[in-house]
Amino acid sequence: MLGVMSCMPQLGENQRSVVPARVVASTLPAAIWQPAPGTSWQWQLLGTIDTSFDVVMYDIDLFDAPQATIDQLHSAGRVVICYFSAGSWEDWRDDAAAFPEALRGKPLEDWPGEKWLDVRQLAQLGPLMGARLDLAVTKKCDGVEPDNVDGYANDSGFPLTGADQLAYNRWLAQEAHKRGLSIGLKNDLDQIPDLIGDFDWALNEQCFAFDECDRLLPFVQAGKAVFGVEYTGNAAAFCPQANQMGYSWLKKNLNLDAQRLDCLEQYPTPTPTRTATPTHTPTATTTPMSEHLLYLPEVQRP
Repeated sequence: MLGVMSCMPQLGENQRSVVPARVVASTLPAAIWQPAPGTSWQWQLLGTIDTSFDVVMYDIDLFDAPQATIDQLHSAGRVVICYFSAGSWEDWRDDAAAFPEALRGKPLEDWPGEKWLDVRQLAQLGPLMGARLDLAVTKKCDGVEPDNVDGYANDSGFPLTGADQLAYNRWLAQEAHKRGLSIGLKNDLDQIPDLIGDFDWALNEQCFAFDECDRLLPFVQAGKAVFGVEYTGNAAAFCPQANQMGYSWLKKNLNLDAQRLDCLEQYPTPTPTRTATPTHTPTATTTPMSEHLLYLPEVQRP
């Protein structure tokens, strides 16, 4: 993992500068991208990808993103993460017919055309997911975001246990790493203590809405980025909290189009200024600056 942390964005006075991730890839061909806390990003799964954002990482759909878009993002120095569902069957995907009926469970609530998968059946499911990881390599993705990796905590239609989910999620991480792909843990908060060593970063939806953001702190404490979004709520309330915790948080539309509000851009944490000790009070004491600083690992804000 040496050298991967150089992907971390650093701020000048008024703007981000991006260290091209492809430079790291060219000098360390075996390195897997493991972003530091505070890494900037954009998440877009719907519509024509807006490639204009000055961020380190783009998270886009594995199947729908054109190769030309991935190549364009790489040319601009962006890391490209490719989204796919690893825990659900989607009837609109190109490979949908390859999934046996026996692997398909109950529908996901509020997501038409999508059903939970029996993640215990690796003999059948493994090759199908392996093919998706191979597609990510073919399309030159730098990593993957496998979704719906918490079926055991939902009404999946199968008697999935926590142990079943751990085994499957670890398998996904191992298979991604075998292919040189970075991989993030999507939601699945209960299993973070068991999986933090297997995954390179985390991605969460709505932890502020559900008052469970503290559970993601082990990733930051391990020097790994936590990406996240809120679809509802007041950004002026949750953004400063996200920034203080070292998270890379956005407010997005639920359909995950190009719209975004970046907490670190819109609500930057002021850098405290040191006040000189007045010359007429030589015995006055001052509180150490470290007690005033918010935790923003390896990120400097204006």
